[in-house]
Amino acid sequence: MRSTTLLALIAGLSFVGGAVSAQPDEGGAAEAPGEATPAQPETDASDDGAGEPSTGRSATGRSSAENAALENEITPALDASVTRGLAWLAEDQEPDGSWVGGRFGKNVAITALACLAFMADGNLPGRGVYGDNVERGLRYILDNVTDSGLIAAGDSHGPMYGHGFATLFLGEIEGMTRGGPDSRLADETHEALVKAVRLIEGSQNDEGGWRYNPVPYDADVSVTICEVMALRSARNAGIETSKKVIDDAVAYVRRCQNTDGGFRYQATQGASAWPRSAAGVATMFYAGVYEDKAIDSGIKYLMGEALPGATNPNPAHIHYGHYYAVQAMYLAGGESWATWWPAVRAELLGAQLSNGSWGDTSGGASYGTAMSLIVLQMPKRYLPIFQK
Repeated sequence: MRSTTLLALIAGLSFVGGAVSAQPDEGGAAEAPGEATPAQPETDASDDGAGEPSTGRSATGRSSAENAALENEITPALDASVTRGLAWLAEDQEPDGSWVGGRFGKNVAITALACLAFMADGNLPGRGVYGDNVERGLRYILDNVTDSGLIAAGDSHGPMYGHGFATLFLGEIEGMTRGGPDSRLADETHEALVKAVRLIEGSQNDEGGWRYNPVPYDADVSVTICEVMALRSARNAGIETSKKVIDDAVAYVRRCQNTDGGFRYQATQGASAWPRSAAGVATMFYAGVYEDKAIDSGIKYLMGEALPGATNPNPAHIHYGHYYAVQAMYLAGGESWATWWPAVRAELLGAQLSNGSWGDTSGGASYGTAMSLIVLQMPKRYLPIFQK
């Protein structure tokens, strides 16, 4: 019997130390809204059967923003912005269920991110104002699952980016719908997710990371975070995952951190940059590492180099950076979240175009809009992946 129990919210289920344990290239190229219930802590379901209620706090004390909402996290201006953004994104969907990403064309990564933006508002297949958009996006993703388990459409650049985001999307669908009302679609989703997870595990290289293609020959931080998040989402939804794979990924990411707290693109020497540094910190959290000097120094680097409104960070890969940075600060909680959230909210609200979209010079408006909407809806706390 397959399990769709949400296991995301407990430190005991962490990949590291627990029972078991996408995207333009950084180096180059539930219920209806108003009715849904955000993801809530469940009891510990680790393999030894022991259970204590989760508090969202790690064993060593770091507490995420999961159960510590700030005053006025969601403002009327944010609500209005999200409403316009979701409406634009729905209109931008292609007849086949996909979204087009600038120079990348039809792309499973951007389709997955667009669907996650709707799911962050509580929409799911058959449920919510945009439930049909999510279902059509899901069917497009499933139509592009190959026999090997790789999820890719056309001649997409760096297929492991798209595969990671698409697998994350399938994991969130699996966890949030608990199978859903359409048993055939649910079974197809489950089977595709399992195949996608096995492909990720099998394509990890000897360093512990992943890169553009589903072969174990190279690695970089920006692809590695996609695969770690995908594995975490799948594990949250009850899919068996390899502890060794995640342990090796953590070791790889550690080797990519510079002495300034930032992260370089690969394990060889290189400069820090804030978007991939945000990805590096997020990787640690999603691997189940909640207390670590690497996290502390990474967050300090981000605060000094990329805090919206207070710094002047390089605008390259701006939406990619915001996507991972807001997750890092949310999972860090406390002062990190209290400082970062109002700042990034103000920046994104100010950057929205009159038609409701956000532009992106690399990934196009669909990508920029999906990423911005995911960031702006973090305080809704619907998506299981963002919980500890």
